[in-house]
This record gives sequence, structure tokens and C-alpha cells, in this order.
Amino acid sequence: MGLTDCVTSALFSPLSIRSLTLRNRLWVSPLCQYSVTAADGVPTDWHLVHLGSFAAGGAGLVMAEATAVNPEGRISPHDTGIWNDAQAEAWSRVVDFIHTQGAAAGIQLAHAGRKASVFPEWGAMANGASGHGTVPIEQGGWQTVSASAIAFEGYAEPGALDAAGIQDVVVAFADSARRSVAAGFDLVEIHAAHGYLLHQFLSPLSNTRDDEWGGSLENRARLLLDIVRAVRAVVDVPILVRFSATDWVDDDWLESHGLADSGVAGWNEHDTATVAAWAQDAGADLFDISTGGLVRARIEVGPGYQVPFAETVRREGDVPVNAVGLITEAAQAEAIVATGQADAVMMGREFMRDPHAALRFARELGVEVDRAPVGTPPQYLRAYR
Repeated sequence: MGLTDCVTSALFSPLSIRSLTLRNRLWVSPLCQYSVTAADGVPTDWHLVHLGSFAAGGAGLVMAEATAVNPEGRISPHDTGIWNDAQAEAWSRVVDFIHTQGAAAGIQLAHAGRKASVFPEWGAMANGASGHGTVPIEQGGWQTVSASAIAFEGYAEPGALDAAGIQDVVVAFADSARRSVAAGFDLVEIHAAHGYLLHQFLSPLSNTRDDEWGGSLENRARLLLDIVRAVRAVVDVPILVRFSATDWVDDDWLESHGLADSGVAGWNEHDTATVAAWAQDAGADLFDISTGGLVRARIEVGPGYQVPFAETVRREGDVPVNAVGLITEAAQAEAIVATGQADAVMMGREFMRDPHAALRFARELGVEVDRAPVGTPPQYLRAYR
């Protein structure tokens, strides 16, 4: 992977990954929308306008939301999917528009595991059912699966995947990656963060297996690495992996959950760095470093609070990374890239507040807004002159 040096702005310099060159290093995080009201996984006009606005607003990479690799992998019944060709065809319309605006299009491939089959964020579904936590099967929910039969607090208990079920997950990720590339996506991201299935296998807090997928770090990472290799075998595009670099558990949390003297601790940034290096050897290209989501832990947040984790993974794993987490200002994002804390920055909430945040940041940093690193639509140039 080659990283292109910047000339005027680190944030607005190109980044090359394999054969893909991204026009800048300010990217849109995957943002769950819970907006497939038909519950069939097919993206809608909402997704076209939502994601298209970020491309028109100058982002270098627009990432589609956590998109399920099979029906049981959806966080909610209203999530997008890419387990069939009808979904892929609908995604291709979104991708085509993103490309017309000069941005690259990525998709986050996901399986929610024990955090699947829950009510949407706002609690109501199109069929009239409402609530929080796990959706009952009679209201459109389903039996969830995980590494072990340990429930996420407040959710239904999952079933532990057997060997055949694990292999089915590997195949589902590979098939979804192939379908994504056929739909025109420029890269794929494997979601191994935020307490979803692959994170559930990685962390000893949720993985208590005593077989080849449990116990040692190598065993707990086996599913993720098998997926990376399977995806690399069917696609030539860049592969990203999103990690949660820490479970945010402390001694008080371990004591309150009866684990103080067990010798078990949560997943951490050093484990993440080790597994990221293994994943790079297996075919992944860049690592999207977030935190948390596996358990209900207290997290002290603040501007850029997750950036040090990205920096640690970059340094210890000797791998390229992007940073996320309350990055809201141009100078802040520029400094993260310019000082080598990360190779790129993803923003979520700031792009939702202002889909043209990339154009605004470029102007604040003195970057030519009508040049390739930003790509202002000609219809909007008068606003930036």
C-alpha cells in the first residue's frame, strides 16, 4: 500500500490504497440509518440522498452503513443488507451517484451477532411494533447467535455458533464482498467492532469457548482472519477492518460482574495492534480504529478521545489506520493526519450536522475548494469564492 505525501494540507492530500486513490483523507463513517421500512434489506431513496450529499460535500470516501451479510446479521429489521442481488442492484444506484461527485464508495459488511434483532434506535418499526432491546420473534425478530451463549445486557440470550455456523458466516462475508464489488463499491470494510459478532469472538468477555475459536488470542482472532482471507480471495479492492480498540472495562466493572479474580480482562489496544498486523498479512489494507460497544461500560468522551488508540495501533502494529471519535474541527482533523497519529480521519455526527463539512474544512485550511482534493460541485462554487 502506498501513502501519498501531502503538499499543502495533510488532510486534503490524496491517499492511495492498492489501485484506489482517494482524493483526500476526510471520510464519512458508516452511519446506521434503520430506514429500510420494508424490512427486506434493500436501500431506498433515503440512502441515495443521505450518502450522496456527503459525496457532493467533498468527502474523499463515503462509507455505507453497517450492511448485513445475511438476514440474521442485521442489527434491526430495518437495516440494509447485501446478501442478495436485488439489494446489490439498489446499492449500485447509490454508488453511481457517489462516483459522479468524485468520491469513492465503501461499504461496511457486518453481522451483529448477539446484538442483532433489536428495535431501531428510535424504538418503533414500520409494522407498528415498538420497544427497546430484542424484538420478539412474533413481532419480526429472530434467534441471535454469538461466540458463546452470553447475552448482551438487556438483550435475549444468543445461541453459540457451531463449526458449520461459523463457516457459513465466513462464506456470507465473502459472498457479500463479491456482490459489493459487482455493485461498484471501491472498497469493503469488515466490521469487527462495537460489540458485533466478530468483536464478540475477539473479546474474552464474550468468548468463553474451549475449541479452536476460543481461549488464546490466536484462536479468538481465527474467525476474523478466515474472513479476511476469504474476502481477499474473491475481491481485488482495498479491504478495511474496523476494530474497537478497547472494551473500556476497569477493575470496578470486572468486580461488579464477578470477574475480578478470574484472570479475564477485556479486549485492548495492544491486542488490536497484534491482530491488525495479522489481518494485514491475511490481506487487509487499512484499519478503522474505534472503541467500545461490547458491554455496557462507562466511557469518558471528549474531543478526539479515540485518536490515541488509533495512534497506538498504528505504531505497535506498524499498520495504516484512520481515526474516529468527536472529531469536529478542521484544525483538529488536519493535526491528526499531519502529526502521524493516523493516515486518515472519519467523521460521523459532524457530517450529519453538515454534509458539506469537507468543503468547509478545506476553506478553513486554505485549500483550493474547486480542485481535485475537494471536488466542489460547480453548482456550489459561488458559495466558496
